[in-house]
Amino acid sequence: MKIQTILQNNCSNIALVIGNGINLYGGARATNSWHDLLVKLAKRNLPSSLRAVPRGVALTEYYDVLDLKSSKSKSTTPLQQQFCDLMSSWQFYDHHKRIVEWAKDNNNPILTTNFESVLSDAGGCTLRRTRKGGFTDYYPWESYYSSKDVSDPSHDFGIWHINGMQHYRRSVRLGLSHYMGSVERARTWLHKGNERRLFSGKNTRGWDGADTWLHVILNTPLLIFGLGLEENEVFLRWLLIERARYFKKFPARKKDAWYISTDETNADGKKFFLDGVGIKFVYANDYGDIYGTEIWR
Repeated sequence: MKIQTILQNNCSNIALVIGNGINLYGGARATNSWHDLLVKLAKRNLPSSLRAVPRGVALTEYYDVLDLKSSKSKSTTPLQQQFCDLMSSWQFYDHHKRIVEWAKDNNNPILTTNFESVLSDAGGCTLRRTRKGGFTDYYPWESYYSSKDVSDPSHDFGIWHINGMQHYRRSVRLGLSHYMGSVERARTWLHKGNERRLFSGKNTRGWDGADTWLHVILNTPLLIFGLGLEENEVFLRWLLIERARYFKKFPARKKDAWYISTDETNADGKKFFLDGVGIKFVYANDYGDIYGTEIWR
C-alpha cells in the first residue's frame, strides 16, 4: 500500500503522527540536527569521557544521567532550557510546509513527538488552548498550534506536541523519569474510576482528555512516520498498547493505523509489536516516498 493511497482514502479523517525524521530530509538535516544538539549539550555538561552514548544505555537513560551530571556542572541553566534554546534556530523547509498545508486543507490534526516549533512556523500557526482552567506548563496537553480555534481535537486541524513543546521548557520530556510521569498522568485520565468502567466514555466530549491530543489517539485513524518508535519510546508505545486494549474492549470504536518505514532490516521485533497493537507496517522505498511533493498534492 502506498502512502498516497492511504492519504487519499482517509483524507477527511486521519491524524498525522510525525517524529524527528521530518528534520532529516533534504536541507533540514543541516540546520535541524538532533545529533549536533546532543553533542553541544554533552560538551557543556559532561566530562569528555561520558559524552558518547555507551552501549547498554537507552537514550532516555542517557538524558537522565546528563541531567544528573549537569546539576553538578558549572552551568546554572536547566537542561530543558538548554534544549529549547538550542532548538530556537531550527528552520522549516518546503516539505514541512506542504505536509502542514495538506493537514490544514483537509482539517486533520497533527501529533508530533518533536519539541521545536518548526511545523507550526511552517503553517503560520499561533499557540492556543482548548480550555482555560487547570493549566500546568509541565503537561500543557490542551495547548496546540493552529490558525484557528479547535472545537474537536480529533476532527480539527491543530499541531499537538505529545512529549512537550519548546514554548514551555518544563514540559519537554527527555528522560525515562519524564516519560514515566507522562504515563502516570495519562493513566489517571484513561482509567478514571474503577476497573468496571475501564476506558468507558472515551469517545465522548465529557472525559478528562477530550480537549487534548489524547482524544485524537483514541478516536482517529493514525498515520505514523518519521518516527523510530524504538523500545526507549516508552510513553508512546504504552499509549499504543492502551489504544489497542481500548479497541479490544469496544470493537465498534476501532480505528486504523499505519506505520511508515524505509527500513525493513531487523524489523521483526517492531513488526511484532505493531501487529499486536493493530498497526499496519508500510514499507517506503526511500524518504522521497514519504516527504516528496507528489505524496502531498
